[in-house]
Amino acid sequence: MGREHWKKIWVGSAGNMVEWFDWFVYASFAVYFADSFFPEGNETAKLMNTMGIFAVGFFLRPVGGWLLGRVGDRRGRKAALTLTVTLMSASAVLIAIAPTYDVAGYGGVAVLLLARMLQGLSVGGEYAASATYLTEASAPGRRGFASSFQYVSMTAGQLLGLGLQIVLQRTLSEDTLHSWAWRIPFIVGALGAGVVFYLRRNMLETEVYAEDDGARADPGRGTLKALWAHKREAFLVVALTMGGTVAYYTYTTYLTKYLSGSVGMDKPTASLVSFCALFLFMCLQPLAGRLSDRIGRRPLLITFAIGSTFLTVPIMTLLKHAGSFWPALGLSLLALLVITGYTSINACVKAELFPTGIRALGVALPYALANAMFGGTAEYVALWFKNSGAESGYYWYVAGCAAVSLIVYLTMRETRTIDLHRVGTGERPDAVPAPGREPVAD
Repeated sequence: MGREHWKKIWVGSAGNMVEWFDWFVYASFAVYFADSFFPEGNETAKLMNTMGIFAVGFFLRPVGGWLLGRVGDRRGRKAALTLTVTLMSASAVLIAIAPTYDVAGYGGVAVLLLARMLQGLSVGGEYAASATYLTEASAPGRRGFASSFQYVSMTAGQLLGLGLQIVLQRTLSEDTLHSWAWRIPFIVGALGAGVVFYLRRNMLETEVYAEDDGARADPGRGTLKALWAHKREAFLVVALTMGGTVAYYTYTTYLTKYLSGSVGMDKPTASLVSFCALFLFMCLQPLAGRLSDRIGRRPLLITFAIGSTFLTVPIMTLLKHAGSFWPALGLSLLALLVITGYTSINACVKAELFPTGIRALGVALPYALANAMFGGTAEYVALWFKNSGAESGYYWYVAGCAAVSLIVYLTMRETRTIDLHRVGTGERPDAVPAPGREPVAD
């Protein structure tokens, strides 16, 4: 691939890195800034109030998917990507400068709530906007490879957030972190969003969308009515996301808590296991995406679903008894290797299902709904099973979600050969590729 293609990949996926950095540092630094906004009550109550505001972001993701998906289909992929990073930057700045309770009473809570609402809208639209852009901006034979960088950037954001947390914890005192240093990661996030905004202001629109100029006057573009005309594909996005998002959240955000809270591993070791596993997982994404360009998307999706259905219970059970670093790392890597079959290509599979005029919204809204229902609730479901004294029930829940997705993968058609140059809102995803536009693997 030439320099221009790498630039498109970087610009298209960089926002995900900043998004997930901000998402991670809010959750991880909440223990330090909860006192600043909720001075009354015990420590658990303060943290619950802070995380309650965090949950607002999940509720706003479907709204952001709808609004920004509509912008992407009606105004262009560039417009949607620029708007998401603007919201992203604004949310980080608001948290960084939010006044404490001592200064403004509960006014600081209001600022924090507004920031999380903006971030929820931004995250809801960023995934679909970048997935659509990366898929459309790539050569037909490299769409899987290019779209895999969405999860590369998402994982990089988590790793950067975790790395910054480790550095601050080792260089600053606990009192300093509680007093003011918790603002540092949000300042870093705002600066990162500013850099991405500059890059996206100078990016080019995708050729697929630019060629659709004659259909932009179509009032149905980016509307719920047009999406309903493709309800089969929309429900397909929800179903194929279900198993993947539950498995992803289980082995990424929940893994550290599981290792420390259920396995009994000390927190530094549990964090190190997660860091190493996520780094290697990030490196696997482009390899799997490139493989899908050669053999198709369905083989990888089916491999993921079979592995997750039949290996989740054994892996989680063995992890429960992995009391040291290396066994825990090996089992975590095995789990992440399995879900790579989903994460590496799910962005392009969803984008390939819809025609140009409804592609951004078609990816955004069903994905955001599925993520809110299954991904966003994964940790809560896991903790509910644990508190009920039946923690192994969660293992079967993850396996069951993967089994549902397996049925979908077995019955859906291959998307690698679908022509992205279908325009407007009415053409079906099984349309025959236009002459001269058949995908070719290179």
